[in-house]
Amino acid sequence: MSPSNIQADFTQLIEQNKGIIYKVARSYGKNEDDRADLFQEIVIQLWRAFERYDDRYKLSTWMYRIALNVAISFYRKERRRTEVTSPLNEGMTEIADDPVDGEVEANINLLQQFINELKELDKALMILYLESKSYREIAEILGISETNVATKISRIKDQLKQKFSKLNLN
Repeated sequence: MSPSNIQADFTQLIEQNKGIIYKVARSYGKNEDDRADLFQEIVIQLWRAFERYDDRYKLSTWMYRIALNVAISFYRKERRRTEVTSPLNEGMTEIADDPVDGEVEANINLLQQFINELKELDKALMILYLESKSYREIAEILGISETNVATKISRIKDQLKQKFSKLNLN
């Protein structure tokens, strides 16, 4: 395959799947500049790995694996540099295109805030879980067992329920 064909294929891949990259960048970047830098770094790493893509695996699995690994590394570097965390900003994620009532929107925002407070791996798990990825796909993307995925998701869901319960008691 000629270099121009490879570049065209890669450009098409990014265009068709940019939602994956945006979602990961929005979840791990704390401000617009960080999200733009992270998006760019993910694309660079996808490009570097593109010729080695093994088509026995789903393309989305391959992309999520690279994007999440880059994001987690970025997050760790950023955290070491600043040693400060920040909550999700309004509008960081667009979960629904349809208008939602105020209570539902508030709960969605709280859920995103709680997910943002999770450890890197747990955050990645929840992103993929909320994307309706199967446990098998999540395991492939994150390089852990399906049993580990199921256990961790169950524990995270319990943690999130407890956080919501505490809010409702107050």
